[in-house]
Order: sequence, then structure tokens, then C-alpha cells
Amino acid sequence: MSSKPTLRLDWCSHAAAKFAVEHWHYSRSLPTPPLVKVGVWENEQYIGCVLFSRGAAQHIGSPFGLDNTGVAELTRIALAAHLTPVSRIVRVALKFLRQSSPRLRLVVSFADPSHDHHGGIYQAGGWLYLGQQSSTVEFIAPDGKQWHGRMISPTGRKKVYGEYRPVWRPDQCRKVTMPGKHKYVMPLDAAMREQITPLAKPYPKRSRAGSVDSDTLGFHPGEGGANPTPALHETAAD
Repeated sequence: MSSKPTLRLDWCSHAAAKFAVEHWHYSRSLPTPPLVKVGVWENEQYIGCVLFSRGAAQHIGSPFGLDNTGVAELTRIALAAHLTPVSRIVRVALKFLRQSSPRLRLVVSFADPSHDHHGGIYQAGGWLYLGQQSSTVEFIAPDGKQWHGRMISPTGRKKVYGEYRPVWRPDQCRKVTMPGKHKYVMPLDAAMREQITPLAKPYPKRSRAGSVDSDTLGFHPGEGGANPTPALHETAAD
């Protein structure tokens, strides 16, 4: 019988997070900063990262009475081949996040059905399901990356968290209609769980056998190992 793999989570560098997302996540791009970058090591080998951020919606906490210091979005789970169930990796990442950000009360994440995701990872981790959002119009840029309408501007510039940044114009992109994403939340304290539990809905079922976000071993096409970053601090254990 094989031994249980060792799992270690710690902060990782921007370069390590960028490598993981570009190689092991379908988006191939980092989310909008600021980012909390949690690296994942299995058997002392760097296998990817879990990224938290403010998310695309600046008022993501408003429905729950929270400002941006009380809520975060889990925006990327970018992992190479691994043995540890993804739900366990996410659970330890949440523990690590809470230790560093004690004011956080809620984490939000989305599962994208256009990529055969139904949220099996979150279901296995006991997240609460708040339903499927409405379909959206998104934009495929000339470089192949897909952007929400909030990140496109006719002027080619967009103010993001107080700073103007270059973005694609609608006339440069191809419009596509996307199915609404499944919304999951993880309350981080008893009061927030009590507030949100009445809003929870039954979990959606997997659309087809073999959905890629089921809580199984992470052996996906094109994945492989990478060297761990040297900058380590305290270690979070399961």
C-alpha cells in the first residue's frame, strides 16, 4: 500500500503563481491583482497554487453586508499532476488564508459550466451553493483570452481599483454568450454561516461523466512538475 503523500502550503512568488496558471489552468492568465498567492507542495515538489483576490466584481461582498476587507474570491486553482484530493488542498489553503487575514469572514468562488465545471471540488469541501448566475456576454480578445464585459472599454482604458489600465476595446474582440457560473461560498465564522445557510440551494449535478472539477486525482493533459520557490515562511499543516 502506498503511503499518504505529504502536503505543504506556503506563500509562493509571483513568478511561481504565473508559471502554475499559465501551465495548469484553463484560463492561462493571472486574475486582476491584488492577489494572495498560496503555493502547494506535495512530497516537497511544487505542484501549483491556489489564488485569492478581490474578484472581478468590486462589490462582491455587498449582498452579505461585507466590504472588501471581509470577503475574498478564490479565483484560481492551478495544479499539476497530484495525489492529494483538490478539496483537501483548498481546505488547507483556506486555513492558511484565515491565519494571515483574520478579518475575512467569507470566501466566494465560481464554477464555470462552459468548461465542464459544476463545483464538485466545493461540494466535497462543504461549501454552500447559492445558485447559477444569468448568462453573460463575454469577449474573446485577439490573443485568445476571454474577458468579461467589465474588463472591456471603448476607450481602451479601464479604471481598476483606482488605477487606469490598458484593456481591449469591443471592436477588437469577438462576442460570445456564456452560460451563467455556479456560485459557491464558504463562511469563515459561525455568524456568517448562520446568515447564509438559509440562502443555500441543492448542489447541481455533474453535467456528464468525467467532469474535470470532480474531487479526484489531478492528472490532466499537459501537466507536469516544477521547482519549488525558495522563499518560504511558516508552514500550514492539515
